[in-house]
Amino acid sequence: MIRSMTGFGHASLSSQGYRVSMDIKTVNHRYCDISVRMPKEWMAYEDTIKKTVLRFIKRGRADCFVTIERDSASNKSVTVDWALVDGYMQAAEQLRQKHGLTGELHLSDLLKLPDLLAISEQREGGDDALADLLVACTEGALAELNGMREKEGSHLSEDLTVRLTMIEDLNAEMKRYAPEVVREYAAKLRQRIQDLLTDQVPVDEQRLAAEIALFADRSNVDEEMTRLHSHISQFRQLLGSREPVGRKLDFLIQEMNREANTIGSKAGHIEVSGRVIELKAELEKMREQIQNIE
Repeated sequence: MIRSMTGFGHASLSSQGYRVSMDIKTVNHRYCDISVRMPKEWMAYEDTIKKTVLRFIKRGRADCFVTIERDSASNKSVTVDWALVDGYMQAAEQLRQKHGLTGELHLSDLLKLPDLLAISEQREGGDDALADLLVACTEGALAELNGMREKEGSHLSEDLTVRLTMIEDLNAEMKRYAPEVVREYAAKLRQRIQDLLTDQVPVDEQRLAAEIALFADRSNVDEEMTRLHSHISQFRQLLGSREPVGRKLDFLIQEMNREANTIGSKAGHIEVSGRVIELKAELEKMREQIQNIE
């Protein structure tokens, strides 16, 4: 079953003192492009999330939004860089002695100085547990996302199947009208020659037959119709594939358009030309739908 490239998935999990929420939104894109937005302290896990997404998504742009809520602040601790404190104190004393400054360095002054205090967070379970939590949450969001993408893909498949049947019928109708192209040309050519010649001058049947044969060869569209039928069969098979087939379907639509253009230019028959116009209109609608298929 084909899948759409557009969808949304959400998941939330709680573990190791955190509640992690993941939102994943996907839209059309020619390739696979993944963007992750998460708190800076967890940026080391960005690659882990991207690798998880790649197992579920092969084409499209995926925007992943990670939010974190801490269950408590007990895991945080503050440490003092004592070496840096001593350095500041010595520098203050040197300034006082060299320039004859007065005053004392108070605690409030020290607390304003950069890098003296460092806030660290003790994470329960370690880095591996955090990575597992993120992966599990990502997989949950992706499962919901792909459910939506498959549902939309089912609707696309139904629409494309209906239009594919219409194209198949149009091809059959053109095949039925194709022999009339040569017969009508032969009748018109004979009548034109007869009108130009006097009644006493007979029509050169040999030259007339040669001209008709030449026209029949130029206007023959059997090969184009056979290839079009083959493209239709391939298209129908791809619609049932579990693999990403959007690019292949897009290529087939281009080839079907190519055959339709050739048939229209070679046939030169009003009925065939009318079918070609209908066929190209359906192909254009299918092409627009295919742009949303993974």
